[in-house]
Amino acid sequence: MKPGFWHNRWHENRIGFHQAEINRFLRRHLDALGPQGMVFVPLCGKTQDMVWLRDQGRPVLGIELSPLAVEAFFREQEIPVDRVGRGEFLEYQSLGITVLLGNYFHLTRELLGPVAAVYDRAALIAMPPSMRRDYAAKMAQLTDPGTVVLLVAPFSLKDPDSGPPFAVSETEVRDIYADHFAIEILESERKTAAEDPGLAEQGLEWREETVYRLIRL
Repeated sequence: MKPGFWHNRWHENRIGFHQAEINRFLRRHLDALGPQGMVFVPLCGKTQDMVWLRDQGRPVLGIELSPLAVEAFFREQEIPVDRVGRGEFLEYQSLGITVLLGNYFHLTRELLGPVAAVYDRAALIAMPPSMRRDYAAKMAQLTDPGTVVLLVAPFSLKDPDSGPPFAVSETEVRDIYADHFAIEILESERKTAAEDPGLAEQGLEWREETVYRLIRL
């Protein structure tokens, strides 16, 4: 999936993956991120989860490919921001929240800096199957041993090539992360189309969302 795909999605405002409210799993499992330190949010879009994390006393560093998404985030949240060039990236700096505009796969440890935890609600599931192993390997490259990743991944019997967001199974999560991360399931929530009419509209009989805690080995 090339960068132009995401630029087009934001340009056309086809952002069904965006959640207008704070993610309920993040609220429930904030403690899994540890008590302090920077939280890295890959492919952050314009999620309000970053503001909520900051308000819990956690500084946030996001990365996002789309300038439309980054500009929309700071505009909609009414957060004053400074912009500073850092190599091929543009850094948006504000109180408690920093966003790097650029390609996740071009990010370096030096540019990212030390992070205590990673919150991934929308990054892995944005990757088609052919890119997920590279995404996980890059995450291992960017993080130190002991770094916690809070990963939210939905799964259904949806066509695996139909997305984004894509359905990612527990088997695949374990397959692509096991070489570099210890893996623990914190919660799994299953809903049927009868319980959630939105699933029926998507042609799904059910969907299961699983919350994982990954710890960098």
